[in-house]
Amino acid sequence: MPAHASRNHRFRRPIPSMATLGAALALGAAAAAEPITARPLIERHAFAGAVSVQLTQELDGLSRHEVEIPDASMLAVMEFTIQPGAVFPWHTHPGTVLVSLAEGELDFIFAEDCTARRLAPGTGIVDPGNEVHTAHNPGDVPAVVIATLLGAPAEGGLTLPVEEGEATALDERCGIDTPGEHTH
Repeated sequence: MPAHASRNHRFRRPIPSMATLGAALALGAAAAAEPITARPLIERHAFAGAVSVQLTQELDGLSRHEVEIPDASMLAVMEFTIQPGAVFPWHTHPGTVLVSLAEGELDFIFAEDCTARRLAPGTGIVDPGNEVHTAHNPGDVPAVVIATLLGAPAEGGLTLPVEEGEATALDERCGIDTPGEHTH
């Protein structure tokens, strides 16, 4: 585990509920005072012709992530601004997300191993979509993330919250307080 990666942190800054975050994703706007805001840069655009994608990612401590998207013809791109101390609820996505950090710092945490993988500006990570995860801004300045979702559905949510019971269990196992009614 890298020196900057860590387990068992308690993140306590409240952020909007998953419903509020979902609304921000759907509408692409949230008040500047919100701990996490989302702004669509590209809303569900289609590529010309048939597009398929195969990705693999190998990270220390995790099993190999292999993603095959037979129909990656729909694309959505979001810009997230995450205030210092803010944390996302545990969630998945209906497609694969290429996460790129433009500004600040971001700890990306897969539920599989509870390890905080620190991203710095100019770095990124592949979020396979079907892997439960969260992310946290450990820095003193806002983090700006560009999230490119491949294989986005034509309609519906782009962020899929885990059930409350699973979120509570993950908070306990990973030593994290994520937002929502399940928070300890």
